[in-house]
Amino acid sequence: MGRTQATAFLLLTLLAAVEVEAGRQPEGGEKACDRGWECSGSRFCCNGTVTDYFRARHFEKLFPTRNDAIAHAAGFWSYQAFIAAAALFEPRGFGTTGGKEMGIKEVAAFLGHVGARTSRVRFSLLPTLASGGSTAWGLCYKREMSPHNNYYCDHSNKLYHCVKGVKYYGRGALLVYWNYNYGLIGKGIKQDLLSHPELLEKNATLAFEAAIWRWMTPVKRGQPSAHDAFVGNWKPTKKDILSRRYPGFGMTMNIMHGDRICGRGFTDEMIIIISHYMYYLDLMGVKRQYGHSVDCANQVVFNPSSKSSRS
Repeated sequence: MGRTQATAFLLLTLLAAVEVEAGRQPEGGEKACDRGWECSGSRFCCNGTVTDYFRARHFEKLFPTRNDAIAHAAGFWSYQAFIAAAALFEPRGFGTTGGKEMGIKEVAAFLGHVGARTSRVRFSLLPTLASGGSTAWGLCYKREMSPHNNYYCDHSNKLYHCVKGVKYYGRGALLVYWNYNYGLIGKGIKQDLLSHPELLEKNATLAFEAAIWRWMTPVKRGQPSAHDAFVGNWKPTKKDILSRRYPGFGMTMNIMHGDRICGRGFTDEMIIIISHYMYYLDLMGVKRQYGHSVDCANQVVFNPSSKSSRS
């Protein structure tokens, strides 16, 4: 099974999820918001924005080497692109659920995944400690550097047919692979990514938008999105507790990566993702989190990969 197999298997079954619930009533019947839009599932985000607490200086601290001479994507990623994409999902609660501190934590969690996926550390075996450490090299890439020879075209998929001459290798802030994933995510963000997957390596706003859509969207009906699992909208069942699935950052790895990362003990790849999240919390002035909710080392995954799934 290929390295990208579990991730692509999860994306293949993604379903559009959360709808904004206008006029949601908090406990006691008192409306939490009475002007503008109101976040789905939140009491504290009336007209709130990510820019209320996450500024350009924070983005520069988190990704200080993204424009370095050796960064493959130098000049591509920007704070403005991230904020433009985030604004589209703020009404659904991205970075605006549960108050300022939870918002900061969610942005750090999301960007922790992004930083780990686009890091020079992931694509290079060269030492990085002398150049700011392993967590200083997020957003150095915008695409997979050594695509598979078949360019990730699944001809058996009848819903999202491969377009002749188009290559579906990994691109974006959270790398997207395979024709069916480009088709599905493109539908979610209203872009023809099936015909033009290159948009994710040419337009940083769309690349962030695709990644946030993935963060906000459950893999299957009846399962939480990474957003819901992180901010506490999702409440684990007895089965979840027995499977060691708890709300928090660990569950976001379970949802985003499945058994490529989770249920395998404390692997280097899992630790790299957690390290980015923790470091970003430090830089944004929020206390680090510890405990069983942070990792997914012993979690039973929601969607196990199988020999029949395609990477």
